[in-house]
Amino acid sequence: MESGPAIFAGTAFALFGGALLLWTTVRVRQGEPVALGIAPRAAAVVTGLTGALLLGLGLWCFGRL
Repeated sequence: MESGPAIFAGTAFALFGGALLLWTTVRVRQGEPVALGIAPRAAAVVTGLTGALLLGLGLWCFGRL
């Protein structure tokens, strides 16, 4: 009964975290800003850490099944 929400949450977190990491990597490699009005390195680090955290949270949700 509780596996449905865990699967949904894990999928949502994993997809968003992976997409955020991919988008950040592409922007940094192309030399484009990750966020406007913020120092490029700080934005890349914060965005990368957030993406990794969300991806890890998604994997944790799948591990709880």
